[in-house]
Amino acid sequence: MVNLFQYNTKMVTNIKISSLIILILAIFSCQNAEQKPIKLIEKDYGLFENENDSIGVEIKLNEFDNWKEILERTERIACNDSLPKLTLKSAAEIKTVYFRNPCWENFGCILIKQKNTIQIHNDTISKSDRFFYPLDSLANVLKKDFENNGKIPSWSVSPEKLIIFISYDYGKMERFPKTLRRVVNEYEKLTDSVVLKIWLNEKFDIPPPPPADWEEETK
Repeated sequence: MVNLFQYNTKMVTNIKISSLIILILAIFSCQNAEQKPIKLIEKDYGLFENENDSIGVEIKLNEFDNWKEILERTERIACNDSLPKLTLKSAAEIKTVYFRNPCWENFGCILIKQKNTIQIHNDTISKSDRFFYPLDSLANVLKKDFENNGKIPSWSVSPEKLIIFISYDYGKMERFPKTLRRVVNEYEKLTDSVVLKIWLNEKFDIPPPPPADWEEETK
């Protein structure tokens, strides 16, 4: 009986020691896992093959009071032979978007066919100033432009020619980062290309064509 009691006592002691060792190892494993840095995936959008990320100049949105000031800043950056950029960070990724705004000092005008553009103003998407969609339709609009390949005259000739214009009214630019992230996310679902052409723009309302009777009166 004594030997059996001693055996059981020794066995319980060994189990306690083993459990303690396992607990200590588990704690160290958790600490090591917490200390191991997470490698973020970095992606660049808007750079051409012959361009280097060194030409990018970050736009710090908290430095601007309105959309007009952002446009003025992008103009100065573009006219300094650089590209304005905005960095979007999440827990797993860092996405840097380079904007293709031109330096208007160097151009009298730039001919861009409306069918090769998507305009996003506030929360509304427009095509050729004729078709209007809510921002929630962005995935469908992008897909239609990507797959059109010139078949429908009012839609894009090819994905390579597509330019996305983004603009805001005064006081609504706080939506910009969220909208930009949405554009990038929907774009990368359609293609592996990272040559995403986005211009930050000022909204210009194009007046509708005059009625037929007005044209007759002016002849």
